[in-house]
Amino acid sequence: MTQAIAPRAAATTTGGVAFRVRALLLLLLAVIGAVLAGAAPASAHAALTGSDPQQGAVVGRAPTQVSLTFSEKVAMSDNSVRVHDPKGKRVDAGKATDLGGTTYGVKLHSGLPDGTFTVTYQVVSADSHPVSGAFTFSIGAPSQTSVALSDPAVGGGVVGALYGVGRYVSYAGFILLVGGAAFVLACWQRGAGVRPVQRLVVSGWLALTGATLALLLLRGSYVGSGKVGDIFDLTLLGQVLQTKAGAALVSRLLLLAAGALFIAVLFGAYARRDEADATDKGDASGRSDASDKGDGSDKGGVDVDAEKRDLTFGLAIGGAVVAAGLAASWAMAEHASTGIQAGLAMPVDVLHLLAVAVWLGGLSTLLVALFRAPAETQIDAVAVRRFSRLAFGSVTVLAATGIYQSWRQVGSWSALTGTWYGQLLLIKIGLVAVLVGIAWISRRWTAQLSEAPQAKALATAGATVGTTAGAPALAELRTKQPTKVPANSRDSSSGGSDSRNADSRDSNSGHSNSRDSHSGDSRRAAQLARQQAAVATTRQKRLRDADPARAGLRRSVLAEAGVAVVLLAVTTVLTSTEPGRTEEAAQQATSSSSQRSGPLSLKLPFDTGGQDGKGTAEVTLDPARVGGNEMHVFVERPNGKAFDVPEVKVAFTLEAKKIGPLPVTPDRIATGHWSAIGVQIPMAGDWEIAVTVRTSDIDQTTVTKNAKIG
Repeated sequence: MTQAIAPRAAATTTGGVAFRVRALLLLLLAVIGAVLAGAAPASAHAALTGSDPQQGAVVGRAPTQVSLTFSEKVAMSDNSVRVHDPKGKRVDAGKATDLGGTTYGVKLHSGLPDGTFTVTYQVVSADSHPVSGAFTFSIGAPSQTSVALSDPAVGGGVVGALYGVGRYVSYAGFILLVGGAAFVLACWQRGAGVRPVQRLVVSGWLALTGATLALLLLRGSYVGSGKVGDIFDLTLLGQVLQTKAGAALVSRLLLLAAGALFIAVLFGAYARRDEADATDKGDASGRSDASDKGDGSDKGGVDVDAEKRDLTFGLAIGGAVVAAGLAASWAMAEHASTGIQAGLAMPVDVLHLLAVAVWLGGLSTLLVALFRAPAETQIDAVAVRRFSRLAFGSVTVLAATGIYQSWRQVGSWSALTGTWYGQLLLIKIGLVAVLVGIAWISRRWTAQLSEAPQAKALATAGATVGTTAGAPALAELRTKQPTKVPANSRDSSSGGSDSRNADSRDSNSGHSNSRDSHSGDSRRAAQLARQQAAVATTRQKRLRDADPARAGLRRSVLAEAGVAVVLLAVTTVLTSTEPGRTEEAAQQATSSSSQRSGPLSLKLPFDTGGQDGKGTAEVTLDPARVGGNEMHVFVERPNGKAFDVPEVKVAFTLEAKKIGPLPVTPDRIATGHWSAIGVQIPMAGDWEIAVTVRTSDIDQTTVTKNAKIG
């Protein structure tokens, strides 16, 4: 009966673990699919906040250049900014120049015709994400244009999807590599010799290395044409290596080479030294009974412990340096490297990434140890409690750095709820809260862990193995009994006369019996091996299920891992989304530029105080946007007739930015009509318009009024 039950129990155990692993993998694939469906094309992290001429503007004279202002520094190539005339012909000089700050310009050819011109741009933001867009302006009057903007959005398509997968895999590999190694060194040093743990950490290294190489190849096409055929373009690869993102990826590869050496020592010399130390401790009592001296043995034991401590310390320092360098390869090329307080944000981002890796990577290692570690190397309660304390510290660091990063990237409550970045951040916070809640349940199971039930199960399982293994051995002995002990074999060994009768037997029959005996032994040996494997599997299952707290811990850790997979996916999308602070600034700039659909008109009553000194000055500004404007001033008497005054002056002041007053002296066109062309408004805002009217040699006054311009 044991032979029939044991394989079924083994199959049940293996099937249960396989089901959980398959469920987790399906969850991972589903989340990746959702990421790819919602993240293509990738959102930019720099936004166009202004231009000259502005979008939709109608200018009287052809400009000599087109300038674009972004929310942060961007990288430009020779064809980053293109200007097309109404017939689709390029009219720009080619290479864009840095005009200072975050403004860039491209020169235009002379003699441009009237009509609508199209400006297209494709740049790379300071945090390594591609930015593209287009707008139009008109010279003289709007017209039809033959320019067709049919190219796909930068960062989208197949290349964008592959790039998103590469980013996800790189984050996952970093977490498994750093978190797994930290778990072994800080919590469970015996785990260095456990094969499933070794495979997990090495898989993290392989995933991060492969993803980094893939991102390096995809980068040129991702920020450029978006074509699959350009992935292996060596010219683009050379250009990528000269950028900040390319340098970060190459630095990551160099650090991974050092990480390979770290893994080799951790799972090589360190694991062997730990096994040797465990063997020495197991034999210590026997050696002490056999020898009275014991000084050399004790000294040798102390030396081994000291060497192990030194090796652990060295691995911890070296691993921390490599891990911090890997985290910095993200921090120095993405969100933290641009915007406000970049000098503080980058080290904070490094701490944030390390805390995530130690927590989630350690959680993954604990999951593997609970489900896949052999029965004789089951993780002990002390190691689980160590990780519980380590995870608590990591969550504390994660919360502190996350609050700072959220404030820096969001900036306002309205951006938290009104932008896609803020909404993703709220989802991430909710997932972290769920994860912390499940972790609290895991801590409760950890507090109930004990070694006694496991030891009892070990003794019970050992007795079961002996009984179960003894039954096949006894059956084998009984099977062999008739053929193994013939009556005349003992007589032949004593030299009796029956030996001649044994020699007279047919030799062919003897050879046939021998072959049958060997064939039967092979079948029985294979059957015995299968039974022993089934018994060993049953023994491991009994050991794992011996402590109810340990079984509960496995369930809660598995649930944590499932939530962590979703959390990592949301984080990947978050790093590819335009921050809320930038998105709000872009929205404000867009609304500011489009809030006026016609010229600005203001009426300002005046009284110079002298005889015939009352009237009204009407100021019109067209198109009342940033850049060149056409201004007209009409001066009228109280009865509505034109007022012929000797002088009119106008000044513009933007008090919020300490700009101005910017004086404008219009020319007299006719009685009561003054005009000025090319009145420059440098930026949008609430401008104060001051009009000075002189009605005689000594009588004049200045009246002011505020208006939104730009």
